[in-house]
Amino acid sequence: MPSEIVTTDDLREFKIELLVEIRRMLKEHRGQPDRKWLKSQEIIKMLGISPGTLQNFRINGTIPFTKIGGTIFYDYEDIRKTLESKNEKKLFGFEARR
Repeated sequence: MPSEIVTTDDLREFKIELLVEIRRMLKEHRGQPDRKWLKSQEIIKMLGISPGTLQNFRINGTIPFTKIGGTIFYDYEDIRKTLESKNEKKLFGFEARR
């Protein structure tokens, strides 16, 4: 069985290639999850809210959702857009009341 010698230059080159690939992956995902649809527990953790608050957001229409069987799913893009719109309203000093 032939053996191969790995030099420090080989390791340095591998490190550079690895960092380039990680940066590319981070740029592609921009911190968003790998999946489009998230479950309630993931949203609770992501937003740092309680289950009751999430339920209130569903009831008053703040956060759109889809229910399949007994499981509630949230589209990551809908959550992101909702948060961006809420932040814009806060920047301008008003928030729409229903």
